[in-house]
Amino acid sequence: MAVDAQTNRNKLDHLIGKSSSLFQLTTTQLYNKILDNNEGELTELGAINALTGQYTGRSPKDKFIVNEPSYRDTIDWGSINQPIEEDTFLRLYDKVLDYLDQKDELYVFNGYAGSDEDTQLRLTVVNEMAWHNLFAKNMFIRPSSKEEAQKIKPNFTIVSAPHFKANPEVDGTKSETFVIVSFKHRVILIGGTEYAGEMKKGIFSVMNYLLPQQDIMSMHCSANVGEKGDVALFFGLSGTGKTTLSAAPDRKLIGDDEHGWNQNGIFNIEGGCYAKAINLSKTKEPEIFNAIRYGTILENVVVADDGSVDFDDNEHTENTRAAYPIDYIKNIAKPSKAAHPNTIIFLTADAFGVLPPISKLNKAQALYHFLSGFTSKLAGTERGITEPVPSFSTCFGAPFLPLNPKVYAELLGELIDKHDVDVYLVNTGWTGGKYGVGRRISLKYTRRMVDAAIKGDLKDAAFEKDEAFGLSIPTEIEDVPNSILQPINAWSDKDAYREQAEDLKSRFVENFKKFGEENDEIAEKGGFQA
Repeated sequence: MAVDAQTNRNKLDHLIGKSSSLFQLTTTQLYNKILDNNEGELTELGAINALTGQYTGRSPKDKFIVNEPSYRDTIDWGSINQPIEEDTFLRLYDKVLDYLDQKDELYVFNGYAGSDEDTQLRLTVVNEMAWHNLFAKNMFIRPSSKEEAQKIKPNFTIVSAPHFKANPEVDGTKSETFVIVSFKHRVILIGGTEYAGEMKKGIFSVMNYLLPQQDIMSMHCSANVGEKGDVALFFGLSGTGKTTLSAAPDRKLIGDDEHGWNQNGIFNIEGGCYAKAINLSKTKEPEIFNAIRYGTILENVVVADDGSVDFDDNEHTENTRAAYPIDYIKNIAKPSKAAHPNTIIFLTADAFGVLPPISKLNKAQALYHFLSGFTSKLAGTERGITEPVPSFSTCFGAPFLPLNPKVYAELLGELIDKHDVDVYLVNTGWTGGKYGVGRRISLKYTRRMVDAAIKGDLKDAAFEKDEAFGLSIPTEIEDVPNSILQPINAWSDKDAYREQAEDLKSRFVENFKKFGEENDEIAEKGGFQA
């Protein structure tokens, strides 16, 4: 049976307007609801800890974009951007709205995505669960008052019903879980999963569609700015160190995960941070540790009966998280904007253990590695990942890119040229051997190498090529052992290193074939042959 789109709009308006819908609650009000509903537990740090059950990471195979005529030709359809028909979406949307209408209480938040007011997305978030509403409040940009929130006319709405389970045979999904983006109806529909990160990444996908069509680069990166106004970007997938490396005590944080780059410079898309919490310590990551306090939402962290938190325990998942407002970080840029970047860092967690800890890239190499997006998927970031898996994620954010990758690469190339940006590839993964044999590169050394790059200490440094990849490696960096700069020197078995390097190179070459002949020049000038 067909469902009229206007019917769904009317039902949504009814849900938001009904007296039992709780609008723009304060953090304390949401805490009380969370505890009353047994959705989470209070920890000794003042943060709330919530367990997400079966789904402790994103469900990429359950994400769809509605196949609508006005948007059909612009979407890069495939295994990531999976189509679902409009009638199918509308029927499922109708069922979810009816389901939510039966709830005694719903939680509604109005806010924004994007600190650039000219391209800001106005948001309404409708949640079945109070802790999800606090997550949205922490992660998106908050209005200055309830009165301002009431005036927001959303141009995108998130409807999240984690306890609603889809029937794949009837609802056109692949499982009980679904994350569906409709650009025509301006809705992100989420069900069957309690993992709150689906909300923030759903909006990021939307911004990755809207911004590039205004010639604005959208980026899966963190960003910070130094005292002299020098700006650094950190690209990388979850677990590669974006949040950790950008939260530096001597630099102001612009944002930890999602940014736009327009004619004026960099702007944060979010109003909060979503940091990995596994093995978190006050010694190694003081800025993040100190942000875990009243108002913060912890996900899947192990908490004892006395409320004490064990960040080292991965009983529930490796993908433990902390979601907090960005102003919980002491040293931030206000507002969350800055000038054009001076330095770009591509972060990769190389499970092969063969890429240099740091290397400088020319423009062709930068575009090659940007399109390749090599890293290792780390345990817990997606369902089924229990140890590092070498993988390629285009533009260091393939799961969130609705447009063809060349759109993002061309924009980045133009901006690198225009603003004379230095680009570095930094391996935060393994050295001295592959995963299981070698060791993870010391965070202390990574911080020092990144610090040297973004402060300009490497501009006039001496470089040498590595024998495997032809990358330019600094011959020395103060306080970093020379033995790790050239990766082959860190391996006791040089033949084993060469074998692993050849294996990785062949994977790069094979992966890049998917970009077609139009990118052969990038492969020739910036890549390498197996």
